[in-house]
Order: sequence, then structure tokens, then C-alpha cells
Amino acid sequence: MTALTHRYDFVLLFEVTRGNPNGDPDAGNLPRLDPETNHGLVSDVSLKRKIRNYVEFAREGQDGFHIYVQEGAILNEQHRKAYVALRPSDGKAGKDAKLNPKDDAEAAKLKDFMCANFFDVRTFGAVMSTGINCGQVRGPVQLTFAQSIEPIVPVEISITRMAATNEAEKKQKAEGDDSNDRTDNRTMGRKHIVPYGLYRAHGFISAKLSERTGFGEADLDLLFEALGSMFEHDHSAARGEMATRKLIIFKHANALGLAPAHTLFDRVKVGRNVDGEFREVDDRGIGNLLPARKFADYHISIDRAALPDGIEIIERL
Repeated sequence: MTALTHRYDFVLLFEVTRGNPNGDPDAGNLPRLDPETNHGLVSDVSLKRKIRNYVEFAREGQDGFHIYVQEGAILNEQHRKAYVALRPSDGKAGKDAKLNPKDDAEAAKLKDFMCANFFDVRTFGAVMSTGINCGQVRGPVQLTFAQSIEPIVPVEISITRMAATNEAEKKQKAEGDDSNDRTDNRTMGRKHIVPYGLYRAHGFISAKLSERTGFGEADLDLLFEALGSMFEHDHSAARGEMATRKLIIFKHANALGLAPAHTLFDRVKVGRNVDGEFREVDDRGIGNLLPARKFADYHISIDRAALPDGIEIIERL
């Protein structure tokens, strides 16, 4: 696989319409919020999960593109695959057997196996020290929390279910119901949505760290493909309509980089579209503007003036 020779930084813009982009289990599954500003948040873990799911669909069964952190997977069994590949004679050992590398050289081979076979290990890194110790990997690709461009106001929707789970529930409902309608098995529930939100996340890709994990050009292309299409296979009643709207990539001419990432990110401005003109959005509100309800309500501006030498801007979507 061709190694990376360039550093990359990127800005990801995605939207949610009438859905919950990332529920907070500590707040009754309300959309995650910054409590001081009411800006919506989506965790980096949530975004990585969607990338993993896309790669699993797009490269299903292909060598080198397995997923380490899968829903319902037992991580220690993934480590065992590396050990059995290294020492086939020990493959029949029971699951509780203590199998560990005998020296640093063997430990390095276990880690190399995990990087070579699992896309998310060589991309995001992993702590693989439980069970069979396969070491720790620091991944070349890192993502920040996404934050909404403007404060959001989550809406709580009441819903009803017309069917009982079992006979006992139906009987209990009927016995406690004073009405004449014994077929009414409705139970109440709630769901939380964001009417509309445009979210922004930042990402970093280190060519130097990619040398240690084997993350190459083919992986990079797949990552950008996943960032653009990951929501297309994640639709559900809970998440509503989510879509990637912009992926703006800053490509450096060398592996170490030619400008600090934050100065490049500052060149991407997201404001409101007022009669085709840019209007800056700040935390104090949106003045007399109506709340945004579609992507066209926003205006994205990229400052290309006096771009540092060796920096190329690539727009996806």
C-alpha cells in the first residue's frame, strides 16, 4: 500500500433535519448540548462509528479492511486472531488460556498484524492490551467533536404504541382501564429531535503517524469516501435526515505540514445567507433572522487569499 507523503487537515459540515444526531445517555437521550451556549454537539466516537459502518459495508469480506470495534464483538477474540496467525500451533488453546508475546519483537508483530488487517486500528488507533496483549496504536486520523453553527432547541415529541408486548401487558392494561374499549393497548413514549442543525467538525491526518500503522493512499481515499457517504447508510427514525454537505480538505506539500491547522480552519467561515450575501453568526443570536431550516439558509466562505506556499485546498461535495 502506498504510504502517505502529505499531511491533511479537513473541515466537515453535515446537517440533521428533524432527528437526533447523537443522544446523550446522561440526559435521557436528549441531543447532546453545550450547557453554556446551547450549541449542539456530536461526539467524535459517534462519527467514527459511522465511518466504521460505511467501511464495513463498502469493503465487506476484503482482507485488510476488517473492523476491530464492531457492535457485539469481543475484542479479545480479535487479539486471538493475531496470536494464532503468529503461532498457528497454539490455535487450539482454550479461550481462557493466557497467551502473550514472549518478547518485544513478537509483540511488535502482533501489533503489525492488527494494523494490517483492521482498517479502524491503522486509521484511528486502539488500545489492545486486554487479554492477549497486542499493544497500543496511536492512529494518524483524529476527529474533534462536531458543534452546531447556531444554538439548537431540542423538541420533545410524544408518541404512542398501539400494540401490547405480551398477553400479560394486554391483560394488565385492560384491568386498569375504566373505558369500554378493551382493545386499546396504547402506551406512551417520547423522542427528541432537532428541527434543523448544521454541524461542523475538524479532522487531522498525520503522514508521520501513518508510517507506523500502514495507513496509505488507498485508506485515505476510502476515508474521504466514507466521510461523504457515511450518513447514507445510517438513516433511521431516530436520526431523521442527516447528510454530509461539505468536506473541505487542506493538503500540505510535505509530511510535517506547512501551516498550523487552526489557521487553516479559520479560513472556512460559515454564516447565514441573507439575500445571497454572507452574514456572520455569533453566540449572541441571529437577530431578526428566522431560525435556519435548510442548508440554503447558510453561506460557506473559504478565504483563499495569501494561502501559505505548499497548501492546496480540495473541496469535496
